[in-house]
Amino acid sequence: MSAPLTPLQFTTAAGATEHRPLIITLFGLFVVATLIITVWAGRQTKGAADFYAGGRQFTGFQNGLAISGDYMSAASFLGIAGAIALFGYDGFLYSIGFLVAWLVALLLVAEPLRNSGRYTMGDVLAYRMRQRPVRTAAGTSTIVVSIFYLLAQMAGAGVLVSLLLGITSDGGKIAIVALVGLLMILYVTIGGMKGTTWVQMVKAVLLIAGALLITFLVLVKFNFNVSDLLGKAAENSGQGAKFLEPGLKYGKDPTTKLDFISLGLALVLGTAGLPHILIRFYTVPTAQAARKSVLWAIGIIGGFYLMTIALGFGAAALLNRDEIIKSNKAGNTAAPLLAQAVGGGADSTGGAILLAVISAVAFATILAVVAGLTLASSSSFAHDIYVNVIRRGQATEKEEVRSARWSTVVIGAVAIGLGALARDLNVAGLVALAFAVAASANLPTILYSLFWKRFTTQGALWSIYGGLVSSVVLVLFSPVVSGKPTSMFKDADFYWFPLENPGLISIPLGFLLGWLGTVLSKEEADPRKFAELEVRSLTGTGAH
Repeated sequence: MSAPLTPLQFTTAAGATEHRPLIITLFGLFVVATLIITVWAGRQTKGAADFYAGGRQFTGFQNGLAISGDYMSAASFLGIAGAIALFGYDGFLYSIGFLVAWLVALLLVAEPLRNSGRYTMGDVLAYRMRQRPVRTAAGTSTIVVSIFYLLAQMAGAGVLVSLLLGITSDGGKIAIVALVGLLMILYVTIGGMKGTTWVQMVKAVLLIAGALLITFLVLVKFNFNVSDLLGKAAENSGQGAKFLEPGLKYGKDPTTKLDFISLGLALVLGTAGLPHILIRFYTVPTAQAARKSVLWAIGIIGGFYLMTIALGFGAAALLNRDEIIKSNKAGNTAAPLLAQAVGGGADSTGGAILLAVISAVAFATILAVVAGLTLASSSSFAHDIYVNVIRRGQATEKEEVRSARWSTVVIGAVAIGLGALARDLNVAGLVALAFAVAASANLPTILYSLFWKRFTTQGALWSIYGGLVSSVVLVLFSPVVSGKPTSMFKDADFYWFPLENPGLISIPLGFLLGWLGTVLSKEEADPRKFAELEVRSLTGTGAH
């Protein structure tokens, strides 16, 4: 008697052939639908305000939905589910950190940023400082943070489509990453912020609906008894009660305890410095709408992260740990495989349909997020570096938008190359690195600019470049890049920094360098400029 099909075997088993046309059709429909939305929105994009900020026409609810779509990335759906499936309680820490981070964004930056800026983070930072050096630093930081975040989305896309199409070769996975990059470039160059925002709204609705469906089906299997679900997950994990307690990934020794603190700092403080989230606040017409959009986002995102309990622990309870790891070392395929399992199994039509739908939703998630990231980085290059540094403010709107579109192509090419290298890393871990870089380089400078009267250009440059360089260098020489089987370069070993997340060192350093650069600076901050920025940040007067 032959052994039953496992979820993993779906991609290679003979029985999968009959379902693959259905899967590809459903998958293609999602992609075509989002492209149609992008083209429709692109026809309404007339100038820079439309391309960068969607004409500032979105309501608080619409922007809240779009923020949710931007924020609930491959890390949220694939990475967290995989982390919980493999590490139980310690994996759920990502859900808590990502959600708590929104309180920092709401309380500290959402309204002041929307009131003070125009299109980019650099608008706020350069208002009190010398324009050219600060805009160059802000643009550089934005591009680096966005590329780190893009790595995670590319890795998730490669995993997803490989699972659907039964592709196991490295060359095939790299080709998939390239396809995602090309679609991403199309979304941004054609649709701009309007197209990206509508795609993010549609994707948020689909993702919540998909997560609700899987959560319902998982709970049905356990008669809506969460205790039974957690008990079965602990039993099936091979770890017993330890699976539901801290310590499987973090807290095993002093290094992992420090890694946990570092991760927590990065997650909680990183959101308020993420460029693709910050530019979303410029798409609403008023400060009140900016506040409403964050409140809507907190509600939607909070509901989703509650459902990651069912997604992650459901995968641990209903799937074999070794099968998840064999499908993807970092656990990124746990959610799609769980969808297949609760839909009826590997050889059922229901399982094939649910796998296709959930994977297509996850792929739409990735496309929406990479579009937002690419838009943030290309906008910063065009608006901050090209217009205000290279052209010294003399470029026309048409030249500015053209520059943004060309920079989209370049950034997309870089993301494709790096994403191919990162295809076997856990996407939640990769996003945590982007959060650490954002919290180290962007957040200190934003807070000092908004709230510290003495802050100077030198302080801003020291803070941005110091936080950026320290975080990136520590990542390059960490176990994420080399020295472990799960590293980006698993056959190399040149790491000396023991932590997987640099936040514990680089975030305080970013704040310290901003303060030190200011107190050692020979220039004096202009109190009138600070007073003007304060009025703008509180009221929005004269901001646009």
